[in-house]
Amino acid sequence: MKSLMTSWPLWALLSAGFAALTAIFAKVGVENVNSDFATFIRTIVILLAAGMMVSISGNWQEPSSVSSRSWLFLVLSGLATGASWICYFRALKLGDAARVAPIDKLSVVFMSVFAVLFLGERLTLPNWLGVIMIAAGAVLVAYRA
Repeated sequence: MKSLMTSWPLWALLSAGFAALTAIFAKVGVENVNSDFATFIRTIVILLAAGMMVSISGNWQEPSSVSSRSWLFLVLSGLATGASWICYFRALKLGDAARVAPIDKLSVVFMSVFAVLFLGERLTLPNWLGVIMIAAGAVLVAYRA
């Protein structure tokens, strides 16, 4: 059981499943609400849930134990997340969830390119083919004839 709990593929699949539910729940939730206010509500819920997880798991650490570099990049990540959510909720307010979510998943393509450019990660030919297929698939799913 312990190896299952430390298996990154399991957590990645759970993330994908919850992300899919996020799109469905958000599309219904944003129906009669301003998209920015809907993002605010979502953020409060996430803050409370994350606080509960840290508390329950006993993983609290002193903020002073976090390096300046980590603080900088975690703050930048938070700002990017916030910008992503605001854009995502606005897109859901304006468009169909079945078309918005696949375009949002182009983040996988962008992340792959950024990981190569900025983190020095290497992708093999099969990896790049997968990235291209994800991009093509996202566009095809979002395409309306």
